[in-house]
Amino acid sequence: MTDQNAYSGMAALSICEALLLALSDRQLLPKHEILGVLQDAATTHENATGPGIDVQTHRAVAALIREIMVNGSSARHP
Repeated sequence: MTDQNAYSGMAALSICEALLLALSDRQLLPKHEILGVLQDAATTHENATGPGIDVQTHRAVAALIREIMVNGSSARHP
């Protein structure tokens, strides 16, 4: 992975976490629906297979999403 890809990934994660937090803070989505979004994303990565799919990377992404589900947003933890 290039530095640019890593930076893009970190930026995307931060933006998505901030959006989910804003939806929660403004009570536009209840916590169980936000957890459902994260669950769906993790499951999608856990089930990724096929030619050209880097299964190890997808498993690592799923683990990161599940960590966010358990420990909360990294945007609110220094």
